[in-house]
Amino acid sequence: MSIPIKTAKDIEHLRVANQIVARVLDFLHDFIKPGISLLEIDQICEDMIKNAGAKPAFKGLYGFPNTACVSVNEVIIHGIPNEYKLQDGDIVSVDIGANLNGYFGDSARTYPVGQISKDDENLIACSKDALYHAIDFIKVGMHFKEVCNELEQFILNRGFVPLRGFCGHGIGKRPHEEPEIPNYLEGNNPKAGPKIRNNMVFCIEPMICQKDGTPVIGEDKWTTTAKDGLRTAHYEHCLAIVNNKVEILSKV
Repeated sequence: MSIPIKTAKDIEHLRVANQIVARVLDFLHDFIKPGISLLEIDQICEDMIKNAGAKPAFKGLYGFPNTACVSVNEVIIHGIPNEYKLQDGDIVSVDIGANLNGYFGDSARTYPVGQISKDDENLIACSKDALYHAIDFIKVGMHFKEVCNELEQFILNRGFVPLRGFCGHGIGKRPHEEPEIPNYLEGNNPKAGPKIRNNMVFCIEPMICQKDGTPVIGEDKWTTTAKDGLRTAHYEHCLAIVNNKVEILSKV
């Protein structure tokens, strides 16, 4: 496994690309409300990314048809936007990427739609809190598997389970690079595998299920739900390791 080490110039380019993504996701906090369609969300994302001088990174990537992955309720990732209009009590995840001058930004958030249940508040909080817990936990020199193990234990302690088979990832001049960073420990030894080094850039993205995190892929080959059929949540940040510290690139 070869994990790219970025230059300071690379990281600055990646920061700018991720800032575009962050501003779009910030804007959606007030835009998302009952009555808004998933296609309207997708169009807003595309317009804002293009107006910032970037290209939508996901559109056409591996054949994905839209700018944003918009995933409602039981859909956890890779939801294809359609004409469905959000209803009070829904929760919706938006995952977007931007390609600016060959450098990629990537981030995701789950939003409440109107008034949501306490259970859904806890679900979203688990995803967001797991992400920030991991950010605080990360240290130069530790193994990536230690982060995976810590994420899994945090999620389980909240009473939820991670989605299996999908993961965070390295990022740079490609949208997905080494390493893969699942939200659970693969194997039995967290002290195995590659270590975190200065000038690495990668995405952490807790994908939270309620009882059974086995993925189920829809007929469209994209839409992913959990086997339990229950609601889900997803948060993601792009991180850089600079001078032995974690910097969140995908945050304004």
